[in-house]
Amino acid sequence: MSPQSEAEATELATSNEYSLEERAILLQLAHRAIASSFDGIRLDLTPPSKHLAEMRGAFTTLHLNGKLRGCIGYVVPTHSLYRSVAETAQAAAFDDPRFLPVTAEEAPSLEIEISVLSPLRTIDPKDVVLGKHGLIISKCSRRGLLLPQVPVEWGWDRETFLAQTCQKAGLPPDAWRQGAEIQAFAAEVFGEGRVER
Repeated sequence: MSPQSEAEATELATSNEYSLEERAILLQLAHRAIASSFDGIRLDLTPPSKHLAEMRGAFTTLHLNGKLRGCIGYVVPTHSLYRSVAETAQAAAFDDPRFLPVTAEEAPSLEIEISVLSPLRTIDPKDVVLGKHGLIISKCSRRGLLLPQVPVEWGWDRETFLAQTCQKAGLPPDAWRQGAEIQAFAAEVFGEGRVER
């Protein structure tokens, strides 16, 4: 890795930017956002602190009984992190096209994981660090995204991670070698049972 790419990798890292208290607030917010859809209660999405009011991209991932139940997020910041977590939690529960909407019976058993994203940076494939970088690969009108934790959870090497991100975009697995744009981001990931990660 060149000194410049090492600096960029360091810049992408966002480890432990959020305190345990802030993480707990965001996880509770995600649960309340899902529950409010069943209760008809309108949440106050005014951020409780300046830090949670910052514009940040975020993903909310839902698991039920150890299996993926939904995952939706904003790569580009559109709102405060506080609002983004509430909106992505609801979208993961009810709008992920891969799954039926979460039921009122399932909601209390959901395990939630939140990924707060750093800004996007163009990256050379050789500089992708597994477990640190999430990827967006795009070409023409197609775009695929995988979070940093995905290749670690699946035991992928760098080339498999790049190929799988291409396939997620509906591109050939080798599109990353054929001129597709590769962007990276880091994510601070935390969730139930993993708040201190």
